[in-house]
Amino acid sequence: MKIIRIHNELLGTYGDRGNADVLAYRAGLAGISATVVDISYRDGIPHDGDIYLLGGAEDAAQILSCNALSGGSLHGAVEKGAVVLAICAGFQILGKSFYANGEEQRGLGLLNITTVPGTQRYVGDIKIHSDLLGIDLTGFENHGGKTLLGAGAQSFGSVVVGHGNGETGVDGAISGNIFGTYLHGPVLARNPEFADLLLSRAHGSPVKVIDPLADHYAALRRSVVK
Repeated sequence: MKIIRIHNELLGTYGDRGNADVLAYRAGLAGISATVVDISYRDGIPHDGDIYLLGGAEDAAQILSCNALSGGSLHGAVEKGAVVLAICAGFQILGKSFYANGEEQRGLGLLNITTVPGTQRYVGDIKIHSDLLGIDLTGFENHGGKTLLGAGAQSFGSVVVGHGNGETGVDGAISGNIFGTYLHGPVLARNPEFADLLLSRAHGSPVKVIDPLADHYAALRRSVVK
C-alpha cells in the first residue's frame, strides 16, 4: 500500500503528518506492507497512491499548496478510486472555494463545499458522532472558516462538543472515498477505528487491526471530551 503525504512542509502545521505514520503502522499490524511517500509542493502528485493525505496550515501555505495542486494531478488519483483524507486547511482546499489572507480563493472542486469566514475563531477540543463508524471521535480544532455543504457532500459527523464546520452542527464532509474534517490530533492516532476504515477502503476489503492497547487509549481520550 502506498500512502502519499502531500506538501507536509506546507500542510504540517498542526501535527497532521502523524496520520500517515498511523496508517502505515496499522497496515503493518494487519499484515499489509505500506510505504509513506512525501511529496513536496514542487513535485507532481503520483497517480499510483492508495491513500492521499493533506493536513492543516496557515493562510499563505494553504494558498501555495492549493496552487501547486491546481493542475489536476490529485483528480486523476481520485478518479482511479484512491482514498483521500484532508484535515482543516487541506479540507478547505478540496472544496469549490475558501478564504485565505482575507480573499476568496478557488479550491480544487473535489468536494462540493464552500468555506466562508466564520463569526469567530473556532478553537478547542471537539467531539463528533460518526454514523459511518457508529462511534464518537475526538480531536482539536483551530480554524476561522465556516464550511457549507452542497449537493452530494454528506457530513462526516454531528458535533457533540465544539464547532466543526462552524455554526452548522456538523463536521467535515464525505463524498465517495474523500474524507474531510476539522479534527486535528492527529485524528487517526486518537481514533484508530477511522484509520482502519480508510485502510479498508484502500485495500478493497475489511481491515480490522487487533490492537487492544491503542484502542483502549483511544477510548479513554474520547471519554475525557465532554
